[in-house]
Amino acid sequence: MTDTAREHRMRELVALVGEPVRRYLHRRTDAATADDVFGDVLLVCWRRLDDVPAEPENAVPWAFVVARQCLQNAQRAERRRGRLVGRIIAIDPPPAAAAPLGAEDPDDDPRAAAVTTALTRLRADDAEVLRLWAWEELESPQIAVVLDISANAAAIRLHRAKARLKAELEKSAPPPGHVRHEEGRTTND
Repeated sequence: MTDTAREHRMRELVALVGEPVRRYLHRRTDAATADDVFGDVLLVCWRRLDDVPAEPENAVPWAFVVARQCLQNAQRAERRRGRLVGRIIAIDPPPAAAAPLGAEDPDDDPRAAAVTTALTRLRADDAEVLRLWAWEELESPQIAVVLDISANAAAIRLHRAKARLKAELEKSAPPPGHVRHEEGRTTND
């Protein structure tokens, strides 16, 4: 493949997978780490351009696999840095810092908070399969590629994860007859 053809192929790949991979990363880590990892993903895509599936429906899950692996590498590196900082702090503790004033939770929607809380109570594998399905809008065969499992196993895991999420949400729901306030009105469920 000529340099011009490689560049053209890479541009097409970035147009196809760039935004989905960016969203995938931003949903799983802080913005700065997501941006750093996104750069790593693009570098891997460039280096392994010949390995990228030609079909668009297969290229996106392939890129998610790369993103997942790059994110795991970044998280391992962060844990190593954290251990180093812990050792340094043990030797030479910094002065106490005050929490910033006016720090608010950007997610004010109680339903979104309930789902987020329920996701944290699920096993990591269940939460990941649900994120791939709901946030990344992947179907079972594509989830199978990302998780390196069979399409049947992906479908089964997705079905079970949905059931577990529903059970977690029902556990945290207010009991029947509970009074709640909505936009100034009081209602009974």
